[in-house]
Amino acid sequence: MRNIKLLLSYDGTDFSGWQRQPDRRTVQQVLEEAIGRLTGVEAPTNASGRTDAGVHALGQVVHFYTASRHPPEVFVKALNAMLPPDIRVRGASEVPQSFHATLDAKSKRYRYVIDNGPVADPFQLRYSDHVYQRLDEGAMNRAAQALKGRHDFHSFETNWPNRTSSVRTIYDIQASRAGHIIHVEVEADGFLYNMVRSITGTLVLVGLGRWPESKVGEALAAEDRREAGPTAPPQGLFLVYVRYPGDPDGPSDR
Repeated sequence: MRNIKLLLSYDGTDFSGWQRQPDRRTVQQVLEEAIGRLTGVEAPTNASGRTDAGVHALGQVVHFYTASRHPPEVFVKALNAMLPPDIRVRGASEVPQSFHATLDAKSKRYRYVIDNGPVADPFQLRYSDHVYQRLDEGAMNRAAQALKGRHDFHSFETNWPNRTSSVRTIYDIQASRAGHIIHVEVEADGFLYNMVRSITGTLVLVGLGRWPESKVGEALAAEDRREAGPTAPPQGLFLVYVRYPGDPDGPSDR
């Protein structure tokens, strides 16, 4: 059996998330059906992480085992011919049997997109959250730095507890502006349920001037979801990339 690694991009708008669900259109279901049509066997896939309904991916990583002898370039071309236009296979490679897209991931980077124009951009509606009041991205960025490092992120986790531990390490977090678009980017060794969306909702309150910059660190220290801001809607969230051992500029290099 061969172990095939795929790099995927998808528009999550019309999917009920990554994971298979009965009577729901999911990324995993659509991808596995395409693999089955190509190879004759519907191989189970494992992703670096489960994106939620409405969440997008620029660089999702998936692996699956197959007896098919198709070279990687054929997987790219053939799967893209079979997949719907809201999923693309950007790359394929054969990797060691031991590679696991979920377990071997060292860090992931997410980007949340905020449309901060006075009038919502119709071309951003599927890919951002519109906040019409002017945001102070500098204040947001300064406040966000309190989250950098290893902490208990219970205050930014929906429906706690979802994991054995709420402790995670944020390697990098930035809020920046380009025109009317604000990006909140977070790279960490792992993420809790709705963690990036909760962080973004909290930073928006700072950007609006409703909360002081110090409030973000105070919310973190409280370890209480009620002390942080609201959860931003899903359509603004993108999985940007996943780092694995040996990748350049990985977390161990920071």
